[in-house]
Parts: sequence; structure tokens; C-alpha cells
Amino acid sequence: MTRPFKTLDDMGDVAGKRVLVREDLNVPMAGGAVADDTRLRATLATVGELADRGAIVLVLAHFGRPKAPGPEFSLALVTKAYEQVLGRSVRFVDWGSAEAAIAMLSPGDIALLENTRFFPGEEKNDPQVVERFASLGELYVNDAFSAAHRAHASTEGLAHLLPAFAGRAMEAELDALAKALGSPEHPVAAVVGGAKVSSKLDVLRHLVAKVDHLIIGGGMANTFLAARGVNVGKSLCEHDLAPVADEIMAAAERAGCTVHLPYDVVVATEFRSDPPTRTVNVHEVAADEMILDVGPAAVEALGDVLKNCRTLVWNGPLGAFETTPFDRATVALARIAGALTVDGGLVSVAGGGDTVAALNHAGVADQFTFVSTAGGAFLEWMEGRELPGVAALTR
Repeated sequence: MTRPFKTLDDMGDVAGKRVLVREDLNVPMAGGAVADDTRLRATLATVGELADRGAIVLVLAHFGRPKAPGPEFSLALVTKAYEQVLGRSVRFVDWGSAEAAIAMLSPGDIALLENTRFFPGEEKNDPQVVERFASLGELYVNDAFSAAHRAHASTEGLAHLLPAFAGRAMEAELDALAKALGSPEHPVAAVVGGAKVSSKLDVLRHLVAKVDHLIIGGGMANTFLAARGVNVGKSLCEHDLAPVADEIMAAAERAGCTVHLPYDVVVATEFRSDPPTRTVNVHEVAADEMILDVGPAAVEALGDVLKNCRTLVWNGPLGAFETTPFDRATVALARIAGALTVDGGLVSVAGGGDTVAALNHAGVADQFTFVSTAGGAFLEWMEGRELPGVAALTR
């Protein structure tokens, strides 16, 4: 396939060349140790390949949100875990001695540079910081899609000063996104869930013009139901956004997009694990009840919708999936999507923190075509926004 960006395949001979590789190593910590190494593992393909090809690999990453440099925000905390994941030695390099330390490296060596955010100008894309970073390398690889929605020195600025390429994780992400919404095979369905319509207004507005079926779940669905005159009881609902919900429904109708709202729901009078519940038609929700999940009849109908689609984009759960039994609809529909993908009938792309957790909970994350761990970047892509870090690679 022809891509609008260059990949590691286009780099030529990199033996002995200093390659700056932007990765996302912003991992969660507990008791001074890495609590989840998913992001470290995501860098394996790019960093390992470049080292095997004889490059001097200089990994750039941010860590936390430091107001000033401090040991609690040092990537030195991550170095040992990173060595274990890579199965190779990693040299930690402080900014104060960066030039001298890099000069000592040999082809195939990997160095992890200190937190890029220790420079106040990193997040402002300060030209002086960009030049400082660029002076250390000869080539630039951006492998951090999850940071691509930020125009920072290490995510965007560097691509203007050095020959720029997409790493393997970035390449996989951009290929998957192109298949999902760039030039997808129709019919296309999108599942959009989550608590609030207000957090995903731009996503919904963008999707109605792009997809054939828009499936709305979570607390968001309550706002749409209320806008249509349904009494949603004590459910989480943004009643003041009823006019916006109506506007999105009208835009969908003009675009020929079918919006699917639940017609049966699971309700309870209290929000906790395993309370007494009822499954009712949306018009039968009592004044003291909360809608906490989509009902089984609606899930079955949504499964039939997916069976007739060729592409699926998923962001957000259908119900309060962290709390049983309100995980049932999300799990059931995710399993249908996973099975359709495995059978070869569906290209399925999912993203966002809650979504990844929900698909893992359903045991089908590995059945989807692609699951993005990016949060903000995935959401901005679903809004149709240009991501600065990606745009810089496609010049």
C-alpha cells in the first residue's frame, strides 16, 4: 500500500547512524516500580529493529507532568524495567552529559535520554529545544501515536529538522486508522459509549457524516433518549444538551446514517455491584431508577447490525461495565464483533482507555483487527482533527 509517510523500510542503511526515536514510556508506577509495561512492550519492534540494523538508538520520551526537573519524574526509574522488556542493555543518559555519553555509544547500542519535559520549552515546541534535540541525532523516528496530538518539540518540531519516519507501532496505528475511517469498506458502524455526550460532541458530529450506523451507549444514550421525550428517571443525563442531541440526530438523518439507541435497558435503584435489577422497555423506567446498561434484546439487534457491516470503530463501553452485572451488553457485543473479525467479515478498530479495559474484560482484545492504547490522540482522530505529530511525518 502507498502511504503518505515514510517508514523504517525507507531509511536505507542506518549502521552507525544516531537515530532519535520518540516513544511513549509514560508508564504507571507503584512503589517505585513499573506497574504496567504495555507501553514499554509497544516499542520493541522499532527499537529492536533499529538496534539490529546497527543504528545508535536514542530514545526520547516524556514521563509525568513535571513543573520542574525532579527525581520522581526521571526516566532513570524506568530504565531497568525497559532493559528487561527489550532483553538488551539500555544506557540512561542525563541531559547534562548527553553529548559526551552519546559519543561513547557503539552501533547497536540503545540509550534512554532523560525526560523531554525537563526542558520548559518541550511542550511549547520551542525552536531552541528542537535544535538541542536535533543536534544529538541524524535521523528521527516518531513511534508514539499516543503523543501525536501534541505539537511538542520531540513529537512535531524534530520532524522539520531531521529526515523523519514513522516507527513500526506508529505505522501499524496509522494503517489501521486509514482502514477504519480514512478509506473504509462500507457499511461502517461506530460504537460510541461513555458517560457524557459533552465529552464526545465533536466525535459524534464527525462520525454521522462518515459512518452508516452510529451505535450510542453508556450515559450518553440517556441524553439522546431524554431528548426524544423518554423519562430516564435518576439516570446520568445531560438534560441541557437535548437540543444538541436533536441537532446530531438531524445531521445523521441528512447524511443517511442510522443512529441506534437502546430500546430495552437494565435498571436499578442504586449503583453498586449486583443490586436488584429490572430489564425494561425504555418507556418503563421508574422515577427512582437508573439506566445502567443496554438490554439483551437491543444487544441482539446490534449484533445483527454488525453482521451486515464490513468495518467497525469502537470507543467507549455500552454500560457501567466496571460494575457487575452492567458489563453484560459491552461483553456480549464485543464478543460478536471479535467473532466476526476472526471469521474475516469485519475490520474492527478500537481505542481509548476504557475501551481497551472493556475489551480485555470481555477477553476479545486480541480478536479485534487493531486496538489502540492511545487515549486523547485516538479521540481527536475520531473527531476528524489533524494530529500535529502525524501531519509532520506526511509533509
